[in-house]
Amino acid sequence: MTKIDELKQELDKHFKTQNFKFSNVNGDDVLEIPKEEVSGVLKHLKASQKFDFLMDVCGVDYPTREKRFDVVYHLFSSKDASRLRIKVQLAEGESVQTATKIWKGADWFEREAYDMFGIHFEGHANLRKILTHHQFQGHPLRKDYEADHQQHCTETLPVHFDNEGDVRGDILNEKLVPINIGPSHPAMHGTLRVMAELDGETVVRANCEIGYLHRCFEKMAETHPYNQVIPYTDRLNYCSAPMNNVGYCKAVERLLGVEIPAKAQAMRVILCELSRVIDHIVAVGTGGVDLGALTAFFHLFTYREKVYTLFEKLCGARLTVSLTRVGGMAQDAPESWFDDVMAFCKEMREGVDEISRLMLDNKIFIKRTQGVSPVSATEAINWGYTGPLLRASGVNLDLRKAKPYYGYDGLNFDVPVGTNGDIYDRYLVRIEEMRQSLRIIEQVCKNVPGGDYTIRDKGIVLPEKKDVYGNIEGLMNHFMLVIKGLRPPVGEVYDATEAANGELGFYLISDGSANPYRLKVRPPCFAIYQSFPHVVKGTMLADAIATVASMNVIAGELDR
Repeated sequence: MTKIDELKQELDKHFKTQNFKFSNVNGDDVLEIPKEEVSGVLKHLKASQKFDFLMDVCGVDYPTREKRFDVVYHLFSSKDASRLRIKVQLAEGESVQTATKIWKGADWFEREAYDMFGIHFEGHANLRKILTHHQFQGHPLRKDYEADHQQHCTETLPVHFDNEGDVRGDILNEKLVPINIGPSHPAMHGTLRVMAELDGETVVRANCEIGYLHRCFEKMAETHPYNQVIPYTDRLNYCSAPMNNVGYCKAVERLLGVEIPAKAQAMRVILCELSRVIDHIVAVGTGGVDLGALTAFFHLFTYREKVYTLFEKLCGARLTVSLTRVGGMAQDAPESWFDDVMAFCKEMREGVDEISRLMLDNKIFIKRTQGVSPVSATEAINWGYTGPLLRASGVNLDLRKAKPYYGYDGLNFDVPVGTNGDIYDRYLVRIEEMRQSLRIIEQVCKNVPGGDYTIRDKGIVLPEKKDVYGNIEGLMNHFMLVIKGLRPPVGEVYDATEAANGELGFYLISDGSANPYRLKVRPPCFAIYQSFPHVVKGTMLADAIATVASMNVIAGELDR
């Protein structure tokens, strides 16, 4: 019996499932239900411990359909790494019950669907814009909204907060001090605005305003051919750009039903683990800066620059690299590149030990981070935490182990797990993850498979330049792929990788054309950052700054 059959059998006991549609699409279990059943089904699936994570909520626009919108819920089980996609159809003007009473993490995802599509979630306490500004008219991800129709913001909103019970968020307490932190402030990691009410140095209330770096990634993906989307993925989490390349290409390849060569898989693993190391370098280094440890940041960036040099030797670029292609890699590694990577690993291992002594063993650092802003395992799951922050809270979940890809199941590495979920444990996990990534890289570099670095499918991969310039067949293949474009079959897929900050998911829908019909990104820090006002409530202002750093919020990934 398949998973979807088991689910049907289970739901038959509790719901009238005549109007439910169960299916498996490209390996994903999909359940389509009427909007009236959403709340009950979600509650049951969580309470029965079938699915403990709500990973994403998003909208899809079908303007020619009677019921114009799909509301799509992506559920995940940490027990067996199974996933379920629940889809609900809504007509213009209809609403669906909010999931915020079931999972706290539904909050920002529902606000995003409201902002981008105009989908209403009944019972959501703070359903308002999140990525576009308050003067913005319309919903940008609807198909009838032109991609080049820009709307400028001429004024900012005053300090405001979420509604709490009968207390309106725009009513400030005269006895408390309102304060803006960011979006132009050295303590904010990117263009983030935090609004707070202080009683002395204690945070009584806090609120986040994002969207200052919203670059319309998902809209741009709808208006560009599949391969031209790859450079846009670099600009998501620009601290670990190759991981975004890999996550996107992996989703497209799964929709195409192709498997990339073993050598391309090995190169992707090396690039991803190098990216994890340098992403953690930024997280740990800037976290130290926010606590006054400037030397550690400069010292760590030396190693990040060494990885940039490895990237540059491989492809010519350093920060935003566009290294992958659908079907494999852009080019083969140059001679001795893997030896250079091995030499770096040896040097980096000493650097990790040194930074551990500089920061984790430092009395000041320990006192500023241990026991500060802890998040329990239950709360972390409720908010949708993934990655180092989830593991710091004591949940042993890593997609490289739970749902291995690219040969991770054949590699020897450990998943570090914390106990307290505080700021100290978050750094402790990241430091140890750097060591484990170096182990992975060395294992792969010692056993790089032979063969090609890309598949040679004429409908997917461009021929090499020597063939384009050297024979008519290569020239025609190049011409046809450029003119016609890469065209995956009609269908949809959700695919996820273990990025540096957690689960990076791509929900891709193809209508058979040369451009994605819909490309929804599930950025790791979007779910994490929405919990910030709750995590820092009652802490000192300086501790709130340290908490932002420990969350490693990347504005490009957050806003897209």
